[in-house]
Amino acid sequence: MPKFKVDENLPTEAAELFAGAGHDTVTVGDQRMIGEPDANLATVCRREGRAVVTLDLGFADIRTYPPSDYAGIIVLRLARLDKPRVLSVLQRLLPVLEREPLVGKLWIVEETSVRIRG
Repeated sequence: MPKFKVDENLPTEAAELFAGAGHDTVTVGDQRMIGEPDANLATVCRREGRAVVTLDLGFADIRTYPPSDYAGIIVLRLARLDKPRVLSVLQRLLPVLEREPLVGKLWIVEETSVRIRG
């Protein structure tokens, strides 16, 4: 089962959703990494074998963050970023995690679709 690190740009309830589904989940805040550069976050995720969940489009750059180097990268690209919308999209994503491999993949998550690259 994948392990996750939820970025600081997502509500803490996002981590609760993943944890509630049985996933080992921590937040950037839990690890006192708020404000750390993306490269540092990526390094820690790699070391810990955690997939990052973020709104930061920089993680979608496969030249900088090759998906094959990571336990997974999930980037949300949503038209609206209010908390209810973000949590709703993540809730709908949970079943996809049960049937699609994440390790070594970049998932671009939109309101009604998931594009998987890697």
